[in-house]
Amino acid sequence: MAEAKEKKPNIFARMARSVRDMRGEMKRVVWPSRKQTINNTLIVLGFMAIMAVLIGVFDTGLSWIIRLVFGT
Repeated sequence: MAEAKEKKPNIFARMARSVRDMRGEMKRVVWPSRKQTINNTLIVLGFMAIMAVLIGVFDTGLSWIIRLVFGT
């Protein structure tokens, strides 16, 4: 019954292993090209502009309806 318990690595050993694992994962990441990044950014900005206009129109329409109904 006197089995030797495996000793848990200390905090610094676990942190070092974690950093090594992260560095290994970062080497496997496929980063987008500059052209892809710019294209994706423009798509997001365009979508945001369209949504801002739609929300503004919706808000203005609801405000107009509320003023019409309640006469304020």
